Amino acid sequence: MTENSNHLPIPELFVAPQSAAALKDVAGDMPSWDLTERQLCDLELLMNGGFSPLKGFLTQADYDGVVNEMRMADGRLWPMPINLDVSQAFADRIEPGTDIALRDQEGVILAVMSVTDKWVPNKSHEAEKVFGADDVAHPAVNYLHHTAGPVYLGGPVKGLQAPTHYDFRARRNSPNELRAMFKKLGWRKVVVFQTRNPLHRAHQELTFRAAREAQANLMIHPVVGMTKPGDVDHFTRVRCYEAVLDKYPQATTTLSLLNLAMRMGGPREAVWHGLIRKNHGATHFIVGRDHAGPGKNSAGEDFYGPYDAQELFRKHEDEIGVKLVDFKHMVYVQERAQYEPADEIEEGVTVLNISGTELRRRLREGLEIPEWFSFPEVVRELRRNSPPRAQQGFTVFFTGLSGSGKSTVANALMVKLMEMGGRPVTLLDGDVVRKHLSSELGFSKEHRDINIKRIGYVASEITKNGGIAICAPIAPYTATRRAVREMIEAGGAFVEVHVATPLEECERRDRKGLYKLAREGKIKEFTGISDPYEEPQAPELRLDTTNIDVDNAAHQVLLKLEQLGLIGLK
Repeated sequence: MTENSNHLPIPELFVAPQSAAALKDVAGDMPSWDLTERQLCDLELLMNGGFSPLKGFLTQADYDGVVNEMRMADGRLWPMPINLDVSQAFADRIEPGTDIALRDQEGVILAVMSVTDKWVPNKSHEAEKVFGADDVAHPAVNYLHHTAGPVYLGGPVKGLQAPTHYDFRARRNSPNELRAMFKKLGWRKVVVFQTRNPLHRAHQELTFRAAREAQANLMIHPVVGMTKPGDVDHFTRVRCYEAVLDKYPQATTTLSLLNLAMRMGGPREAVWHGLIRKNHGATHFIVGRDHAGPGKNSAGEDFYGPYDAQELFRKHEDEIGVKLVDFKHMVYVQERAQYEPADEIEEGVTVLNISGTELRRRLREGLEIPEWFSFPEVVRELRRNSPPRAQQGFTVFFTGLSGSGKSTVANALMVKLMEMGGRPVTLLDGDVVRKHLSSELGFSKEHRDINIKRIGYVASEITKNGGIAICAPIAPYTATRRAVREMIEAGGAFVEVHVATPLEECERRDRKGLYKLAREGKIKEFTGISDPYEEPQAPELRLDTTNIDVDNAAHQVLLKLEQLGLIGLK
């Protein structure tokens, strides 16, 4: 690698403007695929060279090589499958040799893909090889099984235009724009800091040290595509980055945004990030402890070892073409009033640290966040985005069998919350929603999932805007409830209440006579009789309404909301 190879342009997949105009006319008659949020991120980085050497979505041979060996069919290193996953209905219309138009969610044609391969992947095998386990506690594995389409398409892409971003436009740079900028500024070495979290003082210190040790300039390169469910939204994070940028030397530091859909794939993700940053002109890359780790698996253990990502990156460092910079765990030494690497501190000094969990607690409860931990400007932005819990919106999501008492308790809870005042309250009862939002839907598994996701979407909008949503559908499927939780937790708290009234008691009540009809076979796919109810494993609250009155049940929910800090009971 020559020292300034990061200045040379890399190939993009865009066609010339005249060809793009002609192709756009032809593409109007092609079969069209509306890209998902993840596919939009992937396509952008395919077209602008961020995913170089990829020329499009992986063929089956490339996919097999990437999944099994981290290598494409021609032997080049690539650790992450990039495929166009589509519905069965769309796949049935497409054969290899077909050109398809790829559109954004507004219907704008961004690219034309020449489909060369179509296949049904073994998703469990993909999960095991790429993410280390077929465990839906991993967000990418959950996405693979419950969101991604069942059929993969592969083939080269011709780019017509990049997706449009209306936010932070001056901070968004393609790989070649960054390479040209580094050349103009004379930056021969560039160390990149990858982040999906706000920057605090410890991050500033470690990035200073990394740049100093590598004798390099620094690019803070946060991901603003898709990150881990529950992360701080990118609008707030970018405002936090901009707030601390003047703490860095202006002549040697830059901030650029990366529209990447992260997979939280740990070691493989670190190698992938390195290749992407090489394309963006980096010469050095900071790989963190548990880099891009997704948290705990179903057994409550970390998916990856703390240094697995560094080890895999180091093994492929020469091929990636970017030097690894160790992410040092920085802690605050009270006696010296400064941050130092944890492994260089002698015994007997006072070390201060605030974990991510503790930071969230302090934000939630409106407690002090000391200046030694974070910059006042960052804290101010986080408090704007995350007021104390008693001022945030939230959703109470009742789930349980028909006749379990969900709707009755939900109604009582709504009245009690309205009596308290302070925030608008909306009840999204299953029957009412079916009448107004889902009247065209039946009761198949697919239609029930659509109905629950509609409820979740409405609840997420209410929650995001500071209101209280109370939902009371049956919601029998774990995966759908999880999808709703993720949707809502992006804007506030989600409180799952499992109304665990036994089937016998629900059937005894049977006010609508539905169980009787189901037993007689006159109602198909009836939850608890001919269709399963998957019990929540860890709801915030479990209620059995067999021997308690409605007022008592609703009060138990209020006590739980108070315990979680969402309301204050007088």
